[in-house]
Amino acid sequence: MSGYAWLSLTTDYGRSDGFVAACHGVVARIAPQVRVIDVTHLIPAGDIVRGAAILAQTVGYLPPAVHVAVVDPGVGTARRGVALRTPGGLLVGPDNGLLPWAATTLGGVTEAVELTSPDWFPTVSRTFHGRDVFAPAAARFALGAALTEAGPEIDPAGLVRLPDPVVEEGDGWLSAEVLTIDHFGNVQLAAPGAAWHRLGGTVRIGGRTAVRGSTFADASPGQLVVFVDSAGQLAVAVNGGRADQVLGVGPGDVVRLE
Repeated sequence: MSGYAWLSLTTDYGRSDGFVAACHGVVARIAPQVRVIDVTHLIPAGDIVRGAAILAQTVGYLPPAVHVAVVDPGVGTARRGVALRTPGGLLVGPDNGLLPWAATTLGGVTEAVELTSPDWFPTVSRTFHGRDVFAPAAARFALGAALTEAGPEIDPAGLVRLPDPVVEEGDGWLSAEVLTIDHFGNVQLAAPGAAWHRLGGTVRIGGRTAVRGSTFADASPGQLVVFVDSAGQLAVAVNGGRADQVLGVGPGDVVRLE
């Protein structure tokens, strides 16, 4: 079976420890010719929703690859490690809701296995499955190994999935959950960008006035602007500031636009 020339890593490991380097090292030992793309290692610790959103919004722009994602507060428990095949690549990581959104982006799951083979994983730390399970499995898959070499097939319908984020719309109003907040403080909402067209030119958010715009500069300095972000989601920004601080919101909060 043909493999992949690329492998990506998305984790909450940070950069101050050796966790990321260890995963790179495991891949390099098994598949030194495979090139690795670091999507990010700065997912907030244990924030599965943030990891799932970043992964889903990024994989479609990467080359066909084995995508390893590790945001895994349940490491060492009964939660499963899985590998998923899609038309656009493979996904490897914990079965905690982190992978299905990205799988949908890549065309949907066509095959799934649980990573349990003792031949593949003879020594596994209870707290570092990124190094001992996910990275070595991904490297072998990149070389062309079949998914079933790593463990038994499982029903994709049984994968853990995150609950649908809140999106509600009525006559003249829209409420949507904060999906992510980026490095710049822009607030990405769970509502699709198509909702932007149903908003008026002026929008009220939490007692503040925002303009509907297509760029940050459509708002005056310090003013809120509602726009469609690069991932196609409805979002709120501040021209020259941080919308999360102005609105006082974080991931999981619900924002009402009127």
